[in-house]
Amino acid sequence: MKKVIFVALAGLFSLAIQAQKFGSAAMQKLNMAEFAITNLYVDSVDENKLVEEAIIQMLAQLDPHSTYSNAEEVKKMNEPLQGNFEGIGVQFQMIEDTLLVIQPISNGPSEKVGILSGDRIIAVNDTAIAGVKMSTEQIMERLRGPKGTKVNLSISRRGVNEPLTFKVTRDKIPILSMDAAYMIEPGVGYIRINRFGASTAEEFVKAMKELQKKGMKDLILDLQGNGGGYLNAAIDMANEFLGEKELIVYTEGRTAQRNEFHAKGNGGFKNGRLVVLVDEYSASASEIVSGAVQDWDRGVIVGRRSFGKGLVQRPVELPDNSMIRLTVARYYTPAGRCIQKPYESSADTEMGKGNSSEENIKKYHSDLIERYNRGELTNADSIHFPDSLKNQTLRLQRTVYGGGGIMPDYFVPIDTTLYTDYHRNLVAKGVVIKEVAKHIEANRQKLKSKYKNFNAYNAEFEISDEVMKQLKELGDKEGIEFNEEQYNKSLPLIKTQLKALIARDLWDMNEYYQVMNSTNESVNKALHILKSGEYEKVMTKNQ
Repeated sequence: MKKVIFVALAGLFSLAIQAQKFGSAAMQKLNMAEFAITNLYVDSVDENKLVEEAIIQMLAQLDPHSTYSNAEEVKKMNEPLQGNFEGIGVQFQMIEDTLLVIQPISNGPSEKVGILSGDRIIAVNDTAIAGVKMSTEQIMERLRGPKGTKVNLSISRRGVNEPLTFKVTRDKIPILSMDAAYMIEPGVGYIRINRFGASTAEEFVKAMKELQKKGMKDLILDLQGNGGGYLNAAIDMANEFLGEKELIVYTEGRTAQRNEFHAKGNGGFKNGRLVVLVDEYSASASEIVSGAVQDWDRGVIVGRRSFGKGLVQRPVELPDNSMIRLTVARYYTPAGRCIQKPYESSADTEMGKGNSSEENIKKYHSDLIERYNRGELTNADSIHFPDSLKNQTLRLQRTVYGGGGIMPDYFVPIDTTLYTDYHRNLVAKGVVIKEVAKHIEANRQKLKSKYKNFNAYNAEFEISDEVMKQLKELGDKEGIEFNEEQYNKSLPLIKTQLKALIARDLWDMNEYYQVMNSTNESVNKALHILKSGEYEKVMTKNQ
């Protein structure tokens, strides 16, 4: 027994000597603890899991955005921002355990072999995926694969008795970050960006030039719900609006020196009127762009205070392809406003100044709920900033505020008049999407024949009483209790969503947003500002 203890202690002593290479006493302590648990604990332990849990708990003591991701999570996390994945190239929706093709991606692998909108994929390489309760993730794993590999698909097509078989050669499939780009009114263009990825700047510039050819003089840039992405993409977009050497954003941290990013002055939209739309879900890169536009008095910001995510994460790749994203600095707008909203650090907690880290993070993530509860999302009078958070814009010395997020020049309250629990349940349980899919499947050719183009559809098409009846019946089947009062209250919104989704399936996302934007209060406010002279008033007024 003494010999065993002696050997164990000798091992710990040896480890302690080796740990000197890692520097601090804290690191030595951590290594010794891990060694002791792995080698001396009464039962066998998963060493990798122990280390992962230790990393997660260490990061939890820091800020809400310092995180750990395992190798698989890293791969999935990077895909949407890198701008492409490898697969068969279809937009799809799961309807009653069957994969329904909404649209094959233009010039993609599936379109090239003849797969059509409305087709149902029932088997992949002789493995049935229809009616077998297979998860969407499992189906995607079978459809995706390395570029150049082939996959056999069995297709059920309306009007064809026997299943059709297609051999599809997988290819790189672009993930676009631009949802829509169109002329919303004569002279006024509209571009909506959903994320800041590797291809965002290229997509934006291409769309902007196309709209300029159509006569665009003014631009509405919609960043509502855009949670951010790559810093370089935000810098490249802001560069399109700003003059040479104008500061876009700077970063600074405890060990990270101030790093400034300036416009090159070669942008394609430096003179036209610009309105940027933001809301409480616009974050990070969205706030960099809107903050730079506001601070340089380059345009008007419309909507609600943005999320307030202004922390710079440095990726630290680990040997097993997992990753730590560690906060190393903060983002600041050109006028010196910190984009990051407040959170209590572990240092404050240690000194007895705040709550536990877990409570702080919970409070941080419930911030939007708190904003709603105190009326900030519905009433401008509920928004109060202390004088200490006042800043001035760089050209006109207009008053703007720091303290986290970008406060718009024009406030637009969140619309609560049309939203009800009944409507939310219809959306949450997929009833709206399912009804659209069924309607499209039964009427695609009829609709295409009747409405030769989107303009005719948008002007003439209305959701029928029969469609609404089917929607209610489908809701009943999904266990959603019908509420007549809530139904009537949400009816205009439900009909708009149905019409927009049908337009998306018949054409594309551009047409979807043209329908939805007709009822978007922030979009309508932006148009009013451009047409009424309000824009010029803001851009010339000293506050």
